[in-house]
Amino acid sequence: MGNRHYTPPATGQKGHAMKFGEERVDDAQGLILAHSLRLPGMVLKKGRVLGADDVGEDEAAGLVAAALAGPGVTVNAPFTGRCNLFATRRGLLVFDRERLDRLNLVDEAVTVATAPAFERVGPRQMVATVKIIPFGVDRRVLDACAAYASTGGPLVSVRPFRPLSAVLISTTLPGLNEQVMAATAAVTRSRVEALGGAIAHQLTCPHDVGSVERAIAKALGLGTELVLIAGASATVDRRDVVPGAILKAGGRIDHFGMPADPGNLLLLGHVGAVPVVNLPGCARSAKPNGLDWVLARVAAGVTIKPEDIMRMGAGGLLKQLGAPPRASAWLEPPARRGRIAAIVQAGEAAPVAEVEAALATGLDPVVVLAGPEGEAMEGALPPCEVLYAGPSPLSEALELLPEDVAAALVLPAGRPRLSPEAVAELLKAFDPDEGRAIVLPGGVRDWGVVGRDLFSALAAKGLAALASERPELLFEVVLS
Repeated sequence: MGNRHYTPPATGQKGHAMKFGEERVDDAQGLILAHSLRLPGMVLKKGRVLGADDVGEDEAAGLVAAALAGPGVTVNAPFTGRCNLFATRRGLLVFDRERLDRLNLVDEAVTVATAPAFERVGPRQMVATVKIIPFGVDRRVLDACAAYASTGGPLVSVRPFRPLSAVLISTTLPGLNEQVMAATAAVTRSRVEALGGAIAHQLTCPHDVGSVERAIAKALGLGTELVLIAGASATVDRRDVVPGAILKAGGRIDHFGMPADPGNLLLLGHVGAVPVVNLPGCARSAKPNGLDWVLARVAAGVTIKPEDIMRMGAGGLLKQLGAPPRASAWLEPPARRGRIAAIVQAGEAAPVAEVEAALATGLDPVVVLAGPEGEAMEGALPPCEVLYAGPSPLSEALELLPEDVAAALVLPAGRPRLSPEAVAELLKAFDPDEGRAIVLPGGVRDWGVVGRDLFSALAAKGLAALASERPELLFEVVLS
């Protein structure tokens, strides 16, 4: 009897071409069936090794998968050389990338693919798959793969989220809007609850070292497992208020800053065994940011070393980038989630430089507030919208802006030496998720960028008063 077969490669060799052909049964020892064969009373399935030392594809896949699977992971039955691994619980997918790479480098015959490391997973979610490429694999190749998969513990596991009890400390400064504090607390509560934990207590204190230190001590006295600090002002240095308070409370600063955007200004410390996280400004938003990565590891009981945070840059660009500007490609486009408009107030002369600077940086639309002489100066301006001033010209201009406008650059008449570069610096700094919803040049209060959520207050109070009343949202750029 003859049948088509695959002759396995010699031990330790890679990349061998398959030899297909027909062989007599007496000569088929060690060969692999290329197609299923029906015999009286039985079926020999494709991939079956006929008395060889090589391991068939299904058995090989099952052996590697079993070596990979750790706590929180189950393995299904192998089929056609594939075996899938599934999460059995809700938690964080954990594996050693270096060991996984070494396993995949053993031989092209054995491949393992996983979901991204430290991804949140749920029950019955596939987390990895093993695929055996040929019909059979040399046993010594499998032994090497199994060693990489199991040495130091099973390679792939799902760490369950612990129901952490947390304390949120919110600091205050004069003029800080209570609605901002309430919104930040609500978003933070949702983040912690999404990981199975709870904000057991919320403390409020002034934004100074002594007050924050006492709040941390009180939180620890309440038996908290996690301290979260939402500062009224962003931490910009290891010697700033919040890190200073952590040190004064007897703690340590593990790491400040991370290669994730949003999330750059996150600070992680400990007081004893209790982690203390100083939230970045973007934590006011429910949108994904670096804080989510850190909190997930804390909730899963994964130790976070400084180098772990420093390696988060790959995939760390979490925000959506805006479209490139229509002109002047040498200017970096600002990172934003909608258009930024310009409102230019005209004086006695046409604001040509201001309009040109706005257009050069890709602002759209550009609206000019003009008086009775506006019709005469319209011909001197680059293409833009001219609004003839009414009783409240700024309010009228803001109402004209389309709904997808995320912010407005307000420019007064006769601003000296205004350049596209200066405008671009302000646009790049604007980021409401990071707490920079009002961006002004250093020491100046009559022009700058304001986010859409503040348009009503801007129309009612004007830029200078708005900046004074909302210091927690103000960011000043030093222009060269």
